[in-house]
Parts: sequence; C-alpha cells; structure tokens
Amino acid sequence: MDQVTGIDALQRERVDHRFKGLPPDADGLTLGELAAERRSVFDGGFTTPLLTLSEPALEHNLDQLAGWAGEHGLAFAPHGKTSMAPQLFARQLGHGAWGITAATPHQVRVYRAFGVRRVFLANELVDAAALRWVSRELAGDPEFRFLCYVDSVRGVELMDAALTEVVDVVVELGAEAGRAGVRGPAEAARVADAVATARHLRLVGVAGYEAAAPDPRGWLGELVALARDFDAAGRFAGAGEIVVSAGGSEWFDAVADAFGTLGDLSLPVLRLLRSGAYVTHDDVHYRDLTPFHDRIPAEGALEPAFRLWTQVLSRPEPGLALLNAGKRDAPYDLGLPVPQVVRRPDGSAVPAAGLTVTKLADQHAFVDVAPGARGLAVGDWVGLGVSHPCTAFDKWQLIPVVGEGGVVKDFVRTFF
Repeated sequence: MDQVTGIDALQRERVDHRFKGLPPDADGLTLGELAAERRSVFDGGFTTPLLTLSEPALEHNLDQLAGWAGEHGLAFAPHGKTSMAPQLFARQLGHGAWGITAATPHQVRVYRAFGVRRVFLANELVDAAALRWVSRELAGDPEFRFLCYVDSVRGVELMDAALTEVVDVVVELGAEAGRAGVRGPAEAARVADAVATARHLRLVGVAGYEAAAPDPRGWLGELVALARDFDAAGRFAGAGEIVVSAGGSEWFDAVADAFGTLGDLSLPVLRLLRSGAYVTHDDVHYRDLTPFHDRIPAEGALEPAFRLWTQVLSRPEPGLALLNAGKRDAPYDLGLPVPQVVRRPDGSAVPAAGLTVTKLADQHAFVDVAPGARGLAVGDWVGLGVSHPCTAFDKWQLIPVVGEGGVVKDFVRTFF
C-alpha cells in the first residue's frame, strides 16, 4: 500500500462507538463525510471530553522545525512514536523530512503499512520474528531503507542469525547511568568489529540520544569524535554515506552546533535530527524546555496545538470543581493539565483565571477554584492545555483537527 492510498482509506473509516467525543448522530458517516460537514466542536454534536488539534498551530510547527533544520544543515527524521499518526507522517514528509524515526518493531510495521520508505529505528532490534519481517520488507521493496542501533556483540550475533537481507546499523553511544548504548569508544570498537564480521549487517554510522546523558553537550562531542575515529579507521568503507544522528525536542540547537564541527569525512555525511514532540508542542513540559524558549528565541518559536475540552460536572464545594476528564483522557506523567479558557453556555469565552488542576482520577479532574473565579458553573466548558504530547496522543484513537472558531476540518487517526 502506498502512502497516499493508505491515508485516503482512513477517510473512509466509519464513525461509531470506538471513537471518544464524536457526535452520536454521526454514526455511520465516514470520517471524510463528517469532516466535509465542517461542524463546530461547540455546537456540532461533539461530546466532552474531547481532545482537539489546532490546524494553524500544527502547520506552524511543521514549517518551523523543518525550516530550522534545513537552515542548520540537518536532515530530519521526526520521531513518529509521538503521534503514531500516518496523516501527520505524511505532512512531515511533505515538509521535507528524510524519513520517520521509530522506537519499536510495531511502529515500523505501522509506518510500512502507510508506505513510509525510510525508517530509522532508534533502538536495538534483537527479536528474531521482527528481524525476519524486516528481511522480507527489504527483499520486497528495493526502495525501502531501514537503519537501527546496535550496542553489543551479542546483539550483533542475534541479528546476524535471524536476518536474510543486509541491514544498515549504527553504533549507539550511551552514557554512564543512562539508557542503552555502548559505554565509551573501546566498547564501540568491539561492537563495530563484530558488525564487520557479520554476514547481514553493514556499519553506516553512529547515533544516540543526548537528553539521556548527564551532560548533553559533552556527550554530543563524544559522538562526533566517535564518528571521526570510526571514519579514520575505515570502519564505514561499505557505506554509501555516513549517518550521524541525535536529537529530541529539547537539545536540537546543541545537536546542530555539534554536528557543525564534524568537518569533512571520507564519505558524504547525513546529519540526522530526530525531534518528535515539536509537532504539537505543549503547554507545560516542552514549553519550558524547547531551545526556542530561552537559548535561541530569535530563531523561532513553537505553538501548543492540543486543547482538551471538558465540562464542569460538579461544584460540590466553593473552592472545588470536578471536570469530566481524567487519566484516561489527559497526560499526567510530566505535569498536570492547565486550564486556559472557560466557555459559557451562551458561547462567550473568558480566560480560566484562578483555576488550577490539582489531581486527576481515572475520569475526573479536580480543579481548585480561587475566590475570584467562583462564577464557574456546572455545564461550563473548560479548555485545558496539556503536557507531554507522547502521552496525549496515545489516549485518543481519533483527534479532530480544528480551524478558526472551532470548526472541524479533518480527523487524525492514531495507531498505538
């Protein structure tokens, strides 16, 4: 299935009980038909809670980081685990992305089902069944390019035993007390030596994740040095280009700085950035951590694209309100949702001043109501900003994309 056909098929999916928040009177319509009706989130029959995506913010973020990466000489393979949404993959590729990054074999299968031709698996892969599947994909599609991490001799042995096609690998550099990855250049060399003797592996680069290191900039310097050392030793002789990859949504400026010092190597270099959370950004965690916030504010900005619409279910005490959204609907691992706007039954909207989410239950948000905000009433809609895109997307199979005035223009389907 090619990418366009796969995404067109999503528009033909029928609306039913599987999808939270969709209008009950839309059951039986296709998603394309419902989108064409241009219903409003507020009076078009949608039910709360309802997670929405802002079309203007989404498009801004896609433009912003794609343009920024290009200006800094970086190729871009955004991390698809953030959204697991093929429609967003297509938009990222349409904005010039080299490919899409994955973290698990399941994610790679989703990407391939929607025609993604370049996949960077930023993780080790030692599952024999998954490796056999990768071999079949490579054998069946000459245009499919697949890369993944290696960080141990044993892992190399397991891969070589299961594969029937040659797979490009990069040595993952880790950090003491961090995640996976070799601990230092000596171990990196041992793994590279094992790859050199494997029948079904080809060493093409080095990579890792700087935010897992105690000193991200120092770690990036080590990664660059490892790439240079490997190249000088002739370890990339079988590659067509050298891949050097890093980068989440917190340190992409440092990645650009470090990769700018690589200099000339013996082959062309693919400097590959892998940020993912940028696509929707957020109102808490990444709002403060993005390099655009304080380190490079003159180079751009990202906009939060999510809003979770809820309703006030109960005002049991003067200083307490209960909303109808909880842990099943909103991320809470990197900060609680933030009340942003209150929408009254008459359609008027006011800032959510004096409202603070203090905790979440499975289906309820507990909101502290300051004395000056006690006009909040049962039935009012409250729009929440959220923290951590990765654990927002995975709670929703279908997310309306809204334009100005809350008009629903499209639906994003996720595959977790």
